[in-house]
Amino acid sequence: MSKEELWRLFPIELVEHQDVWEDYYKEEEENLLSTLGDAISRVDHIGSTSVPGLLAKPIVDILLQVRPNTDMRRIVEELESAGWFVMYQDISGGEVDLSKGYTEDGFADKVYHLHLKRLGDWDELVFRDYLEGHPKVAADYAALKLDLLSKFKYNRPAYTEAKTDFIRTVVKRARNGE
Repeated sequence: MSKEELWRLFPIELVEHQDVWEDYYKEEEENLLSTLGDAISRVDHIGSTSVPGLLAKPIVDILLQVRPNTDMRRIVEELESAGWFVMYQDISGGEVDLSKGYTEDGFADKVYHLHLKRLGDWDELVFRDYLEGHPKVAADYAALKLDLLSKFKYNRPAYTEAKTDFIRTVVKRARNGE
């Protein structure tokens, strides 16, 4: 299947916030803890589905941080055995992105992106927390996402890239205590 066919099968969709996303996160967090146990340092619900009231793609993003000396290859193998699909992998850099809930017919009822990283101070957490504490910035982010949806509904990489400057600016403001 070509990239264009994949983008048509899995378009960008934005929906109003749903409280059930927190339940989906907790369910998957339990699965991850059961699968990986002591290798996990921290698990967090991130992304727009983690911010109450924020317009979001109905995909639950999870940041899974593993202990510093964890064998990332082994973790990836265990996650693949548990139904996760590797989308991006940089083992030496300590970063792997996985997904679950993409089917040959489109999205499943529950869709997840898992960001596997070594324990650290990650921008995803800073961004989430800033949006939760700054409703005006969260509203600006929602407006940006709606604008980008009209341009990139069938081009997920371009949609994601177009949000990058906004996210970096917010993270910088947050880290500077603004």
